[in-house]
Amino acid sequence: MKEGRHQQHTVCALMMHASLAITPEGLPLGLTATKFWTRDRFKGSSALKRMVNPTRVPIDQKESIRWLDNLRLSTELADSPERCVHIGDRESDIFELFCLAQKLGTHFLVRSCVDRLAEDGGTTISQVMSETQSSGTHDIQFRDDRGNEQQAKLLIRHAAMTVCPPIGKQRNYQHQQLDIIFAEEINPPKDRSPIFWKLITNLPVANHADAVQKLNWYAQRWNIETFFKTLKTGCRIEKMWLTTASRLANCIALCWVVSWRISWLTMLRRQSPTASPATVFTDIERTLLNRSMSSTRQGMRRDIDFYMTAVARLGGYLDRSSDGPPGTTVLWRGFTRLADLVEEFQTANPYTSTTCGYFIVLWFAYVVTIT
Repeated sequence: MKEGRHQQHTVCALMMHASLAITPEGLPLGLTATKFWTRDRFKGSSALKRMVNPTRVPIDQKESIRWLDNLRLSTELADSPERCVHIGDRESDIFELFCLAQKLGTHFLVRSCVDRLAEDGGTTISQVMSETQSSGTHDIQFRDDRGNEQQAKLLIRHAAMTVCPPIGKQRNYQHQQLDIIFAEEINPPKDRSPIFWKLITNLPVANHADAVQKLNWYAQRWNIETFFKTLKTGCRIEKMWLTTASRLANCIALCWVVSWRISWLTMLRRQSPTASPATVFTDIERTLLNRSMSSTRQGMRRDIDFYMTAVARLGGYLDRSSDGPPGTTVLWRGFTRLADLVEEFQTANPYTSTTCGYFIVLWFAYVVTIT
């Protein structure tokens, strides 16, 4: 209490680590694993690493154990370890993760941040790659930090080699036969940092086409950033104040379903714009969206693209010919307003039956799990 007013204080911060399954084309299939924890469990681990070589600290005493837990849970849920590729950023460059993936019979593709010992231990990955000939180039398009379209030409090098465990763990872990991919930008502009991806995988990389495929797969990791953006800006999970951690976890679990559905519909519209809308929208939702569209669009084909555009317009999408496809933000606002319209319609027509639309999920040769 301060001057008669209640103040809120954070008693315990709840951390979350999630894994999202997508197809190689980027269509989100749903969450495969989620881990909650608090810093109290790992209290003192940072101080311990200042006194002891971090590589000698057991993995179960570090927060990094969450990467191994999610890999194990995701593999069990998929029930087809040979079809899964677990993709992670530089924080997932953990030798124990490589060994666990081999034990489970699954695959991984992570961005490397450690120049590990290689071959017989007398050299490193970077030294081996510096002597590796380029297999070719690859052109990519992306947006910079300011949202501007950028193009880059990457020089690709790849090689298979023996990767050694850290010195402090060589008694506990075996050497791994892995493939390394280096993708370095040629002639980068001066106004931004050059692109340089160092990827490490247990997938076969026999030629240039295989290396480009793995680069495209790693680029799909941005899907989970979009998923978390929907969680934070749409569901506003960081603004939730509940009395217990279990209640907060249950509330966030509901928000996951909402965020996944927004991400799924966003990509479904782009990949299958002519699909049947009955797989997504109920009869009442389609009726209300038909009425919301202008008369100039009433003659258009009633497919996924039509109804997703209608939802985006409810969220503020201008739908001009020069506009790009709607993103998750306007779709979130549109679905929020559509839910209000459906509730009002049901209140005015209490005897109208509602039938939920069905979700159709297609599994491809590989399910890519990104964390």
